[in-house]
Amino acid sequence: MEALALFSFSASEADEISFQKGDVIKVTEMEDDSCWFTAEIQGKRGYVPENYISLLPHPWFAGRVSRLEAEQRLRWQDAGVFLVRESESAPGEFSVSVSYGDRVEHFRVLEGGGQYCIWDESFCSLNRLVDFYRTHSIAVEKVVCLKDPPLSPWKPRLAHALCDYTPPQTSHLHFLRGDIIDLLDCSGPLTWRGRCRGRVGIFPPEYVQLLYH
Repeated sequence: MEALALFSFSASEADEISFQKGDVIKVTEMEDDSCWFTAEIQGKRGYVPENYISLLPHPWFAGRVSRLEAEQRLRWQDAGVFLVRESESAPGEFSVSVSYGDRVEHFRVLEGGGQYCIWDESFCSLNRLVDFYRTHSIAVEKVVCLKDPPLSPWKPRLAHALCDYTPPQTSHLHFLRGDIIDLLDCSGPLTWRGRCRGRVGIFPPEYVQLLYH
């Protein structure tokens, strides 16, 4: 997955990597019990602090969704409707769940050397893998290309605060890391509007991570 750096970070250990605010970072591993992600920046791999970055939101990335829940979401959707989820059997890896219309198939994404693949084609990020299979069949026995649902059944209505946001402006929404925010308007590219702790205000979307239902 790709992430946006919310703050600049200077590595203090040999296995960490530095980055600047605004950099786009490729996250390669996410551990449940750690505050650090494994990431790659300009060909160098190392640890980055989770609270310094924000995973770029994509409607198709469902996060920690079980195989069963993925099947419940996708069954009877049009062939090709899909989601990407964190693998249950292999933490830090990903799976692509795809509707075949009458059933759901799951494809494990293999990762090695900074490359991702399902079949023979390799890609430098999950985003590029997804884009490729939008125009090429992900299935072998028949043609199934990835596509978004016409009306997503898991449209985001909530967001998870990645870090504290305490600006001086009264029109802005104040929240703390870990807060859950009710999303009221996500149409703006620079500011969203939400409700948290009984208050309503605007905030920058890079401070939160969308929660899909």
